[in-house]
Amino acid sequence: MNSLRITTAQFETIDNDKAANLSSIRNICLKASAEGTDVVAFHECSVCGYTFAKDLSREELLAIAEPIPSGESTQALIEIARETNVTLLAGFFERDDSDRIYKAQICVDKNGLKAKYRKLHPFINPNILPGDRYVVFDINGWKCGILICYDNNIIENVRATALLGADIIFMPHVTMCTPSPRPGAGLIDPALWENKENDPTSLRQEFDGLKGRAWLMKWLPARAYDNAVYVVFSNPIGKDYNEIKNGCSMILDPFGDIIAECRKLGNDFVTATIIPEKLQQAGGYRYRKARRPELYADIISQPHTSEQKVSWLNTNS
Repeated sequence: MNSLRITTAQFETIDNDKAANLSSIRNICLKASAEGTDVVAFHECSVCGYTFAKDLSREELLAIAEPIPSGESTQALIEIARETNVTLLAGFFERDDSDRIYKAQICVDKNGLKAKYRKLHPFINPNILPGDRYVVFDINGWKCGILICYDNNIIENVRATALLGADIIFMPHVTMCTPSPRPGAGLIDPALWENKENDPTSLRQEFDGLKGRAWLMKWLPARAYDNAVYVVFSNPIGKDYNEIKNGCSMILDPFGDIIAECRKLGNDFVTATIIPEKLQQAGGYRYRKARRPELYADIISQPHTSEQKVSWLNTNS
């Protein structure tokens, strides 16, 4: 494998305005391409918006969901990839031939659809069905996987994707700054976002504290470190329906070190060059080879109790 230049982006999504969001995606891809990137990764539901969907009926969700790859958004993303000569990942709600609804993240390049992944643990709306498989695909000789937001909170999903051969796991999110029972969690006052030009310090303090980045740092580097994979984390910034998101899209290497991170209080992107040597130099590579699955394969595969089965459906991490 040769080195690969990957960009992760953050932008303020406009609820249910695909044209505006696709324009933001195109503009970022144009700029990143001019700087020589190979891949550009965007956040969960970056095409259509996310949190507003919690208040939609099934009929309203069906109206904005699209088939893949024939739908307009997939075709628009392919055209952006073709125009900018990058591979890109973005997400929206999918509708299949039987009107089942999924949360999808797709990867496209100038030749068309490369991969489609359906979120395994959707909870924003009960009409969205969970996916039923992991996805591993190729970008320029690198094996890549996708896990969407809450999927990454279940450590088995990350390990399984790595064991299937992924060198890079794209982790599109809409997360942080949400109500939660964990200490220090909570919403961001929208007034801080509106006043960011005059008082960036107060907003950054909230964004970087336990409501946001400090919580992320409790677990995200461990996903990369334990599994010896590159992690490409993408997250929106700014207004998301009735919440404020803090961005901090970043790329981590197999050592769990952050090698690029968005720090602007607005639309931004960063790029990192990843190299294959780190995949085997990192401790996680040795740890995976040292596993003794005969001790715990049956334990890990134990089914949930009835009380546990759908606990994630109504959990905000």
